[in-house]
Amino acid sequence: MTEPDKDQCDPLDGLRRGRPAAGQDPAKRSQIIEGARRVFIDKGFEAASMNDITREAGVSKGTIYVYFANKEELFEALIEEERGTIFKNMYDLLDRADDLRETLVKFGKVLSLKITSAKVVQAQRTVIGASDRIPELGARFYERGPKRGHDKVVAFLNAAIERGLLEIDDVDLAAYQFTELCLAGLFRQCIFAYRTKAPSQAEIDHIVSSGVGMFLKAYGTERLVTEESTQTIALEAKS
Repeated sequence: MTEPDKDQCDPLDGLRRGRPAAGQDPAKRSQIIEGARRVFIDKGFEAASMNDITREAGVSKGTIYVYFANKEELFEALIEEERGTIFKNMYDLLDRADDLRETLVKFGKVLSLKITSAKVVQAQRTVIGASDRIPELGARFYERGPKRGHDKVVAFLNAAIERGLLEIDDVDLAAYQFTELCLAGLFRQCIFAYRTKAPSQAEIDHIVSSGVGMFLKAYGTERLVTEESTQTIALEAKS
């Protein structure tokens, strides 16, 4: 049986000793989330219980409910933490828009690498499994993650349109097409465990480069062709 946390028995005593108030200790919160991560990976969302997480995290039941109201809230906190760690600074690549093709290729490679990583695949499987019973959980996952990323790609494409490098009637659709091209075949193979290992960097490089080429053939303007030709000539002259 897990021993109660002393700080939870007397929150005022914790404050007098300079400790965080109940529910405000980042180390304790991380301890709970780490325990939850191991339980969710081992049992999945449906089978996992707060008792399981309590035991794995090594905290009292009273403590865990000070930080998280229920399993759903804890799972969402875990997903947010994972997302922040894995996708941190990824969209900063879209701020470097001097070379459109190069920027799309660099971003596409990082996106593909992260989306097909074991952690992300496992998290998405768990969310998909939980969404049947708790659809709002899946909706929030999409809105806070994939949808935000999608909106940033849309903004990037709109900026390229303003520069006269792209001509796109439906930018929202084009943003989805771009990400699908960068993941062509990879994501489904990973999510359904057809692949037991993440794709190699060489494979990602090939798929993304090909996908960006198709995307720019469909939406690139004469101005883009001219700019790229000028850049090629300048590079050849330097060499």
